[in-house]
Amino acid sequence: MTARPDRLSRSMLYVPASRPDMIEKAARSGADAVCLDLEDAVAPDLKEASRANVVRALTGLDFGRRTRVVRINGLDTMYAYRDIIDVVEPAGGAIDCLMLPKAGRPDDVRFVDTLLTQVEARAGIGHRIGIEAQIETAAGFLALREIAACSDRLESLIFGSGDYAASMRMPLESIGETDQHDAAYPGHRWHAVMHGIVAAARANGVRALDGPYADFKDGAGFAGACRTARALGFDGKQCIHPAQIETANDLFSPSPDELAWARKVVSAYQGSIGQGRGALVVDGRMVDAANVRMAMTALGRAAVIDSNPKDGGR
Repeated sequence: MTARPDRLSRSMLYVPASRPDMIEKAARSGADAVCLDLEDAVAPDLKEASRANVVRALTGLDFGRRTRVVRINGLDTMYAYRDIIDVVEPAGGAIDCLMLPKAGRPDDVRFVDTLLTQVEARAGIGHRIGIEAQIETAAGFLALREIAACSDRLESLIFGSGDYAASMRMPLESIGETDQHDAAYPGHRWHAVMHGIVAAARANGVRALDGPYADFKDGAGFAGACRTARALGFDGKQCIHPAQIETANDLFSPSPDELAWARKVVSAYQGSIGQGRGALVVDGRMVDAANVRMAMTALGRAAVIDSNPKDGGR
């Protein structure tokens, strides 16, 4: 198995590939990752011309330590294979990941993997470009286990609620938001697919990202969506506006209280092990090896954040 990069992914800012001015601003933003979008954010008559914008941006702008992602069009369109060839051949050296929308089966990911292998060899690209697969259809949900395990290039599974709702015929007024239909359902409507994405991601050592929240002026709603996604185990959230980045970075980072507790747990447990005890009580709470694993996860995430100060670290 090829080791996957441990990329910081609390926030991923979408930017239309048809808007060079917005791409330039995104490259200087506080986002952990920037996604240059050739799919839904670009009108059909601009898709082919927008590839050149992506190439110019990737080869001409300084994105710092932000992860550089390009979202291609779906494999069910006439654009996808040329998106890969026309962008990766001239600019692959500056691409970290390609995002595949509507991944519905393992062969979708394998196709992109195979084409990337050929393009990388022809263009002499010196690193392995990752794949991020969006789970946005009923087929993708049912094939989660197989998709997550099908390629060493796969780095992330991403939930896309808009297309998922369309595929499932679930009524939805606005992407990512809570509406009257959520109130009509006695539970969390997206729990099954979101929990499934996180479980498949964790079982295969890849990241899990939640999809966007459409109303970028609704800061409280966005924050609530971030908290829900983090509670389910997601690593971060996609953003459609720079105003959402700071909130995502904050809420997908361990809080000072979490880190203080994690350090106390690790210290106390190490002391108890030295005394031959496997469990102990810290501040009135029972602590054992499982608590230590949770604490080490929080401390490890904080260390990654601290190593990226230019991009919104502590």
